[in-house]
Amino acid sequence: MEIGNAKLHRIVDLDPFALPIDFLLPEAKLAEIQTEAATLAPHHVDFDAGTVLLGVQSFVLQVNGLNILIDACIGEDKERPRRLDWHRRTGSGYLEALATAGLRPEDIHVVLCTHLHADHVGWNTRLDNGRWVATFPRARYLTGSSELAHWQEEERIAPGAHNHGAYTDSVLPVIEAGQMDTVDDGFELAAGLSIVPLPGHSPGQVGLDLTYGADEHILFCGDAIHSPVQVFKPLWSSRFCSDPVEAAETRTRLLERSADEGTIIVPSHIRHASGLRVQRCSCGFRPVFV
Repeated sequence: MEIGNAKLHRIVDLDPFALPIDFLLPEAKLAEIQTEAATLAPHHVDFDAGTVLLGVQSFVLQVNGLNILIDACIGEDKERPRRLDWHRRTGSGYLEALATAGLRPEDIHVVLCTHLHADHVGWNTRLDNGRWVATFPRARYLTGSSELAHWQEEERIAPGAHNHGAYTDSVLPVIEAGQMDTVDDGFELAAGLSIVPLPGHSPGQVGLDLTYGADEHILFCGDAIHSPVQVFKPLWSSRFCSDPVEAAETRTRLLERSADEGTIIVPSHIRHASGLRVQRCSCGFRPVFV
């Protein structure tokens, strides 16, 4: 996808990643979105199976001479026994997909971790002779300051016992390599590229706002929106949100912004599209895929 003078690549790690709708979205009732089946099926909801279909992927934004990788997916060789489709994975094809986009790991300048959940940081590191090393050796890794502080406190209280152990194998090695920086609201990576706060799904989740063209915007929003289902039902927060009420408020603001300003929203787990715009309708909001 080309956006102004920028290019956007989707690097898939796992697709589809299917979860029962009432597991991912505890308040969901399939019957309440049945009327939207023409929009949601077959790529986003399997109505027969009762599942939400997600993609686990990175986006690489090439703009202003920077190669920015947004979220680093599940990774390989990670100990994830509570999630067997993530556990000790090999042969995912992720780095090959990156190469198909014309990029090597050493070509990545910035890795933006919108938040530090296990399915967003796995490829931060790779196993090399029994130790975890940064997959992207020349990159600065960025995450929200309050996000990192939250997981460091979790690690202090119960080392390795939270978030599938991802802090230990996918965050700490990057810190120890001196490649991790923290960012806050308003931080600019470059002209027209700014960090925005998106709390609720995790305490310090951030997004990346790109201004292009005549004051047009594309916003990479992490897990502020998991699925287009939540465009129709903004109050349905995920089971994994640290503050479901705040997550719903953040999501509603995003939808209103897109509806009012035409902002393209890019959720981390969207399938079969690069992103979406939002239109107002009698039911509230509806997605228009980009």
